[in-house]
Amino acid sequence: MSYANLIVEKGRIATVTINRPKVLNALNKDTLAEIKAAFDDLAADPEVKVIILTG
Repeated sequence: MSYANLIVEKGRIATVTINRPKVLNALNKDTLAEIKAAFDDLAADPEVKVIILTG
């Protein structure tokens, strides 16, 4: 899945990076919805054991 405000790297250790540099990675409703969707997607993948949120 692709996201407008996130960079998601999958693997045993998944990384979700907030990518909104113009607003210093400030969170808004759209970004929070994307984070939830990304976490739901990663949680459903049996290969993923850890999720790191960064930004």
